[in-house]
Amino acid sequence: MAREFQRGHKAKISDLTAGTDLYVGVQIAGPGLTFDISCFGLDANEQLSDDRYFIFFNQPKSPEESIQQLGAQSGDTESFRVTLDRIPANIHRLSFTATIDGAGQMSQVGPGYIRIVAGGEEVVRYAFTGSEFTTERAVMLGDFYLKDVWRFAAVGQGFDGGLDALLKNFGGELAEEQPAAQPQAAAPSFAPPPQAAQPAPSFGAPTAPPAPASAPAPAPAQGFAPPPQPAAQQPAPQMYAAPTVAAPMAPPQSGPVPPTPPSPYGQPPQQPQFGQVPGQMPGQVPGQVPGQVPGQAQPPGGYGQPAPYGQPQGMPPGTPPGVPQGVPQGVPQGGAGLKAALQPYREAATGQRWTPQNQQLMRVELGMGGTPILARQGSMVMYQGKVDFSHKGAGFTGRIVGNATGQEMQLMRCSGRGQVFLAENGANLHPIELQGDGICVSAENVLAFDESLQYEVRRIEGHGIPGGALFTMQFQGTGTVVVKTHGIPVVLPVTPTTFADANAVVAWSSASQVILSSQVRLRRNAYPGHSGETVNLQFRGAPGNFIVVQPYEV
Repeated sequence: MAREFQRGHKAKISDLTAGTDLYVGVQIAGPGLTFDISCFGLDANEQLSDDRYFIFFNQPKSPEESIQQLGAQSGDTESFRVTLDRIPANIHRLSFTATIDGAGQMSQVGPGYIRIVAGGEEVVRYAFTGSEFTTERAVMLGDFYLKDVWRFAAVGQGFDGGLDALLKNFGGELAEEQPAAQPQAAAPSFAPPPQAAQPAPSFGAPTAPPAPASAPAPAPAQGFAPPPQPAAQQPAPQMYAAPTVAAPMAPPQSGPVPPTPPSPYGQPPQQPQFGQVPGQMPGQVPGQVPGQVPGQAQPPGGYGQPAPYGQPQGMPPGTPPGVPQGVPQGVPQGGAGLKAALQPYREAATGQRWTPQNQQLMRVELGMGGTPILARQGSMVMYQGKVDFSHKGAGFTGRIVGNATGQEMQLMRCSGRGQVFLAENGANLHPIELQGDGICVSAENVLAFDESLQYEVRRIEGHGIPGGALFTMQFQGTGTVVVKTHGIPVVLPVTPTTFADANAVVAWSSASQVILSSQVRLRRNAYPGHSGETVNLQFRGAPGNFIVVQPYEV
């Protein structure tokens, strides 16, 4: 039975099916709308670094054929074959997208879906409707992504700018078609294969015996045949490419280059001194050509002659019009230089619900999953969209327990559609995704978490100090909790002899047994010069349990 996903849901592929040869079907339609359905193969930085992994109607398969576009069949508007164990190591994410070709908005689409079929059985389906979108013209439907193992995520995130905005999000650009490519025949249209009326193909099933060589080649037993190729296949013109150098490149100079170079890189042109002609180098005799030794005859080649048509007087030959003298060619001017300087700090939009922007700033997409988040009051630094902030009270019992245990959290509830950016005092932030398991974190180290998670105060028993006990927060369920630390933490496995300072430990797996112990007897406290490490936490547990310790004592 297929699992029904909602926007933002994720799962390991191994939890859905044991197969790696998968069929991906997309169904999307709207009155008067035409759609282009594509797959982007992205690298570890979630960028389209190799345009051969942009799989669309004009490039239906990747070089090693691990990703193939199959066309409409089995009731799907478009379908793909994905062989996970053949995908190159440099591809970390496959993003399946749909864009509107022409006018229209995603709010006009009817009920649609993206589904995965393995071995002839549908294992997962993410259904959507136009009510989930507004003015978007492109949408990311679902992703295969590599995080230790291959996983699937229902995304459902749109872009108002259509295919151009989608390509820019992935680091590509929409290039103009080359004039030489226009006389060529248009790319062949991929009609539905002969098996269009049959159920979705089952990859990985036993193949049929090979047909005799004299007989016409039938379609494979799985029902998946690559789209028909032209007899004389010509390389299709590349319409989409990875980003190129943004700075304008200077054309080759046609004349001799003056011996005297322009001002050093990054140094603004010097203002003319008193009595100096604008554009004249310091110490240059009026009428002297730059680089000419006083008393030496003018070199041939047009120096001192009237400037060519359209070129200002005094500019060296070959200098592009509009480039001031003294500014190196190829250096971006004001706008381009500013854009290049700010490029490393631009917003990172990955299509995931929680996305670290850097070590101290976290971005959460509220539109995914439809679940609000709970965050520490005052941790919001910026937000975009229609976001509602409200107070999240702990109730009378919660306040009593929080005051008594020191695990009280002052929380706000963030709901709506948009992006919220969270930070607090420059602390390092770490999103921890829970999938039915649990983690214990001190309330002081919690910045935000999904409202779907269950949390409660847990007591740590102690025998080293009479009546001694500590408390922590335990989170369980499916969702993400963002933990903040002072500095970069270290994760250690739990062994029979694992101890940690109670003021430095940040979190640990909820299955671990934690005991409060004291290494210092009361008699020794009377003597000066003791170590000061009076209280420790001892951890015990089966293999697989862990603790997180920060390089800082609270």
